[in-house]
Amino acid sequence: MSIKSRQVAGVTSLVIVVVAVLSAYHMATLARLSLQESAARGDLLRQTIFQRAHEVVSTAKDADAAYAALREDGGIRSLLESAVAYSRDVNYAAITDHDGVAVAHNGRPFEGQKLPEQEDLNNVIDRGPIELLRTVYSDRTFEIRQKLLFGDQEFGSIRIGISTLFVKGAVQQALHRALQSALLALLLSTAVAILLAQWMLRPIHVIQSGLSRLGRGELDVRLELPEGEEFKHLGTSFEAISAQLSASRAKALSTPTDLETVVETLEDAVALFNPDGELIFCNPAMGSLLPGFSIASTRRLSEMAPATDAVRQLIERTLAAHRGQGPVSVSNDHGEERLLVTHPIDDADNKFVGAMLVARNLAYLNQVHSTLNYSRKLAALGRLMAGVAHEVKNPLNAMTIHLELLRQKLARVQRPVAVAAGSAADATEFDGPLAPGAGALSDSNVTKHVDIIGKEIQRLDQVVGGFLKFARPDELKLQPVRLDSIISDVSTTVAPEAERLHVAVKTECPRELPEINADPAMLSQAILNLALNACQAMPNGGTLKLACRTSSRHRVEIDVEDTGVGIPPEHLQKIFDLYFTTKEKGSGIGLSMVYRIVQLHDGEVEVQSTPGVGTRFRLIFPQA
Repeated sequence: MSIKSRQVAGVTSLVIVVVAVLSAYHMATLARLSLQESAARGDLLRQTIFQRAHEVVSTAKDADAAYAALREDGGIRSLLESAVAYSRDVNYAAITDHDGVAVAHNGRPFEGQKLPEQEDLNNVIDRGPIELLRTVYSDRTFEIRQKLLFGDQEFGSIRIGISTLFVKGAVQQALHRALQSALLALLLSTAVAILLAQWMLRPIHVIQSGLSRLGRGELDVRLELPEGEEFKHLGTSFEAISAQLSASRAKALSTPTDLETVVETLEDAVALFNPDGELIFCNPAMGSLLPGFSIASTRRLSEMAPATDAVRQLIERTLAAHRGQGPVSVSNDHGEERLLVTHPIDDADNKFVGAMLVARNLAYLNQVHSTLNYSRKLAALGRLMAGVAHEVKNPLNAMTIHLELLRQKLARVQRPVAVAAGSAADATEFDGPLAPGAGALSDSNVTKHVDIIGKEIQRLDQVVGGFLKFARPDELKLQPVRLDSIISDVSTTVAPEAERLHVAVKTECPRELPEINADPAMLSQAILNLALNACQAMPNGGTLKLACRTSSRHRVEIDVEDTGVGIPPEHLQKIFDLYFTTKEKGSGIGLSMVYRIVQLHDGEVEVQSTPGVGTRFRLIFPQA
């Protein structure tokens, strides 16, 4: 909701609340006054009936005679029957005995019946506004009562029934008028709030317009704000900032060193000339590529190079034709080749203001091309070596099979030799002829040599398999990956190994962490390799921590940290090398695979380790 909408809603809401409160108070006051008026009329009627009843009772000998006199008295009867006509709020008027039975009633059918006692009207009038309105809308009947005495004893009472029906009607009329007033107030307040919002928000629109002008590049922008102390200070501050930006921009345009700071890191050499052939700017690379073109020596093109110089002629043609020239290849005194090109420079009004000379070192380009060619050759060599390694595995498999067959034959040959050295009876167990020279085969060194050959073939097969993992290109299946699920799966997988080594596993990976584009299987493999290595680095127990967090430049970090033995400083530079390992039975492939997987995901790996304290591997990946 905008500021204007909130302001209009706030003003109208305030008006509605005020009108509602005042209307409720007005209706409660009206209800109280109406009830007080009805009570006054009922009280006047009660007093009139009491005076006549007192005269009648004073002439009676006992209570029964008093009841009969009240019932038969014409004056009492006349007062009771005229009570309803006396006030529209009066429902009934009656005289009852001490048990509440009607002795005389304005309606004769009710005489002799017990009248239910109603709440006293005077007690209702003193209630609060809300309770008073609730009572009025309940459509109940209330009473005004007066006790009758016969001597010193109470023998009856005068009861006047008052209805709230007509009071309710008056309150409803007031409610209708209040609703009409509220609707009118709502319309007026909305209109006033809209006008007030436009008036109060006008300075914001002025400031927004001024900021837009500053963004378009206008200088010395001034604001036309309303008169007032607050707006005066705001306008002064804005004008000061505008003037400061204007001065900074003018200084940046007029100071060559600022331009040099911007382009001094450019690989290409750049120089700017005005239409008169004066050098107005050049970066440090220009002085190293073309020593004669340096702003430290001279500013005139005619003084930088002779008229026959190819660079001078190239620039002069650009200044004369207002068109770009080149590319032109030139060589300096040291035989270094340069590729030159010029571009015309126009201002915002398409007016020619100078020429730009760009010189590129061809030796660097040749080096880049050589690097690319070398990379292609390495890629081709890698494919060739992958093919060779694949072809090597087939003979290795065949050698393993035949070596196993040879080992079985040696076992069958050595057994009868051993039997022959014992008894002739045992020799019957061998069902084949003894080969010539069988005694030589009984030498245990033969079996030892066969075992050595088998182990070496197995080791060579592992080496070839590890080489194939790196030489064969991996097909990434990138997709958005939630790191909390990856860390949860890794912690579950590593839990048995951690429990065996008494290692506590802690994970800190919030669910709201940004996703990364990764291959879930490969990423899980990399983190799992690091987690297992961390557990193995804590043979006496410790803590394995898997943590994830966001980093700068829209990246995400994954930490695998242990409290193990650490890595010696001399080994830190080698841990990612293929086949490098410090374990007795290590293959030297795990960390190399981790490094390769991170590289395939355009990530980075950082390692911090202190011997005897622990190691932390940090994997850094870009966010999805």
